[in-house]
Amino acid sequence: MLSQELLQKLRLPDMEEVSQYLRNVSTPMLVSMGAVAAATTYYLATRPKALPPVCDLNMQSVEVQGGEFARRSVLLSGDESLTHCYDDARTMYEFFIRGMRVSNNGPCLGSRKPKQPYEWISYREVMERTENLGSAFLHKGHSKTTDPHIGIFSQNRPEWTISEFACYTYSLVTVPLYDTLGTEAIAYIIDKASISTVVCDVMDKVNLLLECVKEMEHSVKTIVTMETPSTELVHRGQQAGIHIISMKEMEAIGKANYRRPVPPQPEDMALICFTSGTTGNPKGAMLTHGNVVCNCSAFIKVSESVAQTTADDVLMSFLPLAHMFERVVEVHCPMLSSDVHISFLPLAHMFERVVQGLMLVHGARIGYFQGDIRLLSDDLNTLRPTVFPVVPRLLNRMYDKIFGQANTSLKRWLLGFAFRRKEAEIKRGIVRRDTIWDRLIFGKVQASLGGRVRLMLTGAAPISPTVLTFLRAAMGCHFFEGYGQTECTAGCSSTMPGEWIAGHVGAPLPCNAVKLVDVPEMNYLAVNGEGEVCVKGPNVFLGYLKDPEKTAETIDEDGWLHTGDIGKWLPNGTLKIVDRKKHIFKLAQGEYIAPEKIENVYTRSDAVAQVFVHGDSLQACLVAVVVPDPDFLCGWTKRILGLVGSYQELCCKTEVKAAILNDMLRLGKEGGLKSFEQVKSIHIHTEMFSIENGLLTPTLKAKRNEMRQHFRPQIDQLYSEIKM
Repeated sequence: MLSQELLQKLRLPDMEEVSQYLRNVSTPMLVSMGAVAAATTYYLATRPKALPPVCDLNMQSVEVQGGEFARRSVLLSGDESLTHCYDDARTMYEFFIRGMRVSNNGPCLGSRKPKQPYEWISYREVMERTENLGSAFLHKGHSKTTDPHIGIFSQNRPEWTISEFACYTYSLVTVPLYDTLGTEAIAYIIDKASISTVVCDVMDKVNLLLECVKEMEHSVKTIVTMETPSTELVHRGQQAGIHIISMKEMEAIGKANYRRPVPPQPEDMALICFTSGTTGNPKGAMLTHGNVVCNCSAFIKVSESVAQTTADDVLMSFLPLAHMFERVVEVHCPMLSSDVHISFLPLAHMFERVVQGLMLVHGARIGYFQGDIRLLSDDLNTLRPTVFPVVPRLLNRMYDKIFGQANTSLKRWLLGFAFRRKEAEIKRGIVRRDTIWDRLIFGKVQASLGGRVRLMLTGAAPISPTVLTFLRAAMGCHFFEGYGQTECTAGCSSTMPGEWIAGHVGAPLPCNAVKLVDVPEMNYLAVNGEGEVCVKGPNVFLGYLKDPEKTAETIDEDGWLHTGDIGKWLPNGTLKIVDRKKHIFKLAQGEYIAPEKIENVYTRSDAVAQVFVHGDSLQACLVAVVVPDPDFLCGWTKRILGLVGSYQELCCKTEVKAAILNDMLRLGKEGGLKSFEQVKSIHIHTEMFSIENGLLTPTLKAKRNEMRQHFRPQIDQLYSEIKM
């Protein structure tokens, strides 16, 4: 014990003095002090805390030694690329087995009928069905070495994933088909991949498939339908030499002829994903189990954050243990077995497939939309997902709807003020959705997605920095932007947790290195930190199916995948996509033009929904076809020109066309476009470019050749008016 002499020197009261003081203090005061202490402790326990970044956000990548300006993720300790995160999950088959274990055979795949709740099948049930279906495939003559390709022609639904994992369980290869490719492309894929069995969801697709192969010598022997086929359809198939059978019957055949699983190796092919090229026939990108696993694992690595228990947490021990555990675990693990993902982006594309891989390896749940995008909002409110992958087109619609409802100056001011308050927190690393601004302003937006989303991912196309920054604040969840293509499985770069600056696609993923190579004709030089984006790592595909020439054009002798995109390294080690090499053309005066870069600038106009920029070597200037935004044109013209009228009426007015052109030119000047990169005249078109009218690919990229032919009369008219 401390001596009295020492206590006096330290001017500390002894225990007797403390006891005397407490006897003199009134009970109400003690209660007040206790309340203040409790309130202080509660504040310390619940106050928002910044998420610890996984790295220094001011330097997110480093140069690879001797890599010719190549860079890698700082999350790696050396130059070796990440191949997997979990030792027991190195193939997609093992992904599922691990998910079944960590979920304790929890719910796996869910679907719903209109106005009904979701119905779930467990991991064990999914495994039984995949083994039965896979056994039936083997009974029909498929094997790893002979006839390994299984076509899947379906919208997203549980049977899609069951068919896919039936293939993985027996080392077979899935080949997705999708009707937006067109009948010629589907027939081409069937022939190129020598597909003998196709799994279809609805009878319309079976009919389309029969139509595709009617005029050709085809390899198709069996069509498995997810629904019961009619007798008439079965008879029609027999006339074409094709056995049409329901999936239920196939599973019964497999159960009666059960085969033990034939697990694949990481180097075995998992799928052939045919890319919807903007020109020519689709190309079949061959992807291995190792490709998909390393891409999933790289995102797991990027999205994890290390949390440390602080002294404050120790003092909070009186709080419910479940609350404490949840707070810590959520930061430690990017995905939880309690997570729920809504599957509506096409499973024929790798973005959605990688997201599903992330869910399954962690034992989480996948709920499928009803198949009608118009009912997606109802599906979201019923499922209440926690993981929500999106494409920029949907995010743009969300952004436009939010600002469209702020139709008075007071509402716009309040919306802007709330955004700035939330943005200030994001800049400090605080991500939450329980502020007063969430309750007053952003709660409805969050509720429209079910109210539980904690992780969003966007990719597949560029997104405006303005839109991304705003929605990061409005949604109050972790929001990642990725970049990549099918040929590198899905992603090759991604933003980091805690990143709040938009306008770039993040640092290289831990599974690959990225380098920029010279494009001298466009004045992009690697020494200046600019050039064509090239990717190397275990996520790079094997090549194109039966197309060594195209493969050699895409993967060089050193194993670098050439993407055709032009990138630029930013000072913090992140990558910014600034241009596109593939679609460049030369004007009559010899200047090179990259139209997609110009289109990205012009679509920032509130009045513009879509734009197609055209030029060629016989012309000295550019022209464009513009589709005004039907949601904003009426309000925009009233504000800018004082004109009112319907969308069609306004699009026909000369002064509206002139105002749109002037706004585009203003944005072009602000965006740094050179004078020869600015369009001289525009044609107003009132029908959106879409997959249905053949002007967009299934991944919503412009089919430039088709657009050029479709709008040839209007383009010729624009040039004739310029010369007059």
